[in-house]
Amino acid sequence: MLEILQKQKEFFNTKTTIDVNFRLTQLKKLKSQISVYYDQICSAFLKDLNKYEFDVVSTELGLVVKELNFMLKNLKKLAKPKRVVTSIINFPSKGYKIYEPYGTVLVASPWNYPFQLTLIPAIGAMAGGNTIVIKPSRNTPNVTKVIKKIFDVFDDSYAYVVTKESEIETLLDEKFDFIFYTGSPNKAKELMEKQSKYLTPMVLELGGKSPCIVDSDADILASAKRVVWGKFLNAGQTCVAPDYVLLHSSIKDRWLECAKNYIEQFYYEEGHLKKDFVKIINQKNLDRLKNLIEPAKIFFGGNSEGERLEPTILENVKYEDKVMQEEVFGPIMPIIEFDNLDDEILRLQKEEKPLALYYFGQDKQKINKVKNYCRYGGGCINDTIMHLCEEKLPFGGLGNSGMGSYHGKQTFYTFTHQKSILEKSPTGELNIKYPPVDGKKLNLTKFVFKIKNK
Repeated sequence: MLEILQKQKEFFNTKTTIDVNFRLTQLKKLKSQISVYYDQICSAFLKDLNKYEFDVVSTELGLVVKELNFMLKNLKKLAKPKRVVTSIINFPSKGYKIYEPYGTVLVASPWNYPFQLTLIPAIGAMAGGNTIVIKPSRNTPNVTKVIKKIFDVFDDSYAYVVTKESEIETLLDEKFDFIFYTGSPNKAKELMEKQSKYLTPMVLELGGKSPCIVDSDADILASAKRVVWGKFLNAGQTCVAPDYVLLHSSIKDRWLECAKNYIEQFYYEEGHLKKDFVKIINQKNLDRLKNLIEPAKIFFGGNSEGERLEPTILENVKYEDKVMQEEVFGPIMPIIEFDNLDDEILRLQKEEKPLALYYFGQDKQKINKVKNYCRYGGGCINDTIMHLCEEKLPFGGLGNSGMGSYHGKQTFYTFTHQKSILEKSPTGELNIKYPPVDGKKLNLTKFVFKIKNK
């Protein structure tokens, strides 16, 4: 691994990646490779996650290609130094913001969306002018193999995919110039501890228990449809999935029936789970999820078929139940009844900040309370998940759910350092900063800084 890092640092120091045209060429090459390996990508997802072509396109490839196209269209404009108007303090002068690459970047990605959550950060690293080391998940070996084939088009000194166990073991101990990590809070803490000796800047995209509030005035049909889709997408193995539903007691029975009907409509055929329902990633996680299901609280589902766990609704759930003690990250929807929104907002303010929050309702005053008083990474009003699709909305968490953000132009800004430069005239300037000081200079300085005596 040290040899690869040395090669990448040497290549970066040649300044080749500074050239925006070089970056565009690499991004075009990456786009071409994705097209070449389209069939292998789909086949790999079927093997690793039982994920069929539509889901691969809509939740993985589509978002990657969208991000690629955005960068290809906008990179020259984004990378161009930005002129800044300077103040009278530095008259005459010019100010600039220059977006410079960090250097050698590590992108470490998870198994739940192994293509999207690897490629989008990699696109950002390339667009920013960095060299990249990519560490995909070992839990999706077939997707990882295809990712490696895609990046084999690049020299190791520019982009390298880590797959060897010997390299993985020591990877997080190596010195990188920037790290982009997607995964669990516990692993993120371990990473930060190991990298603290280097003071490595990093972005962490984590998770948490993202609440979904369905209030008394929510459209019952629309909310049930959108919550069911968001919760059971990818078999619930989504970091921004609604983790649990806070359901107003006045609409509970009607809403649960609608949710049940949509589950049957979306995921069942002749009473059996459809063959394209995504599987749980491994036996360990399947066992963990089954242990979270209390049989007495099952409203729907609860059974497993091989590696798949059917969509499950648990009703009458309490905050002290075991399903509420950890992020579910699977196709289990706990339902907690509530009567007063203000009480739930107060409770949420005391919890760890989630990656997402969703609210269904029509009262503008209540909507504003949720938007302004709850702290969370991002979310939707009257929908779930879909804020991720908007390239003009940065995506990221805060606190226990992460730090930093990306998507669209924010991806470029994340993988570059904004270097501030003040360019002064070599001759003329205001002399008030130089000694000796007198009353006139003091008054002028107060005027410049807008300081007034009472």
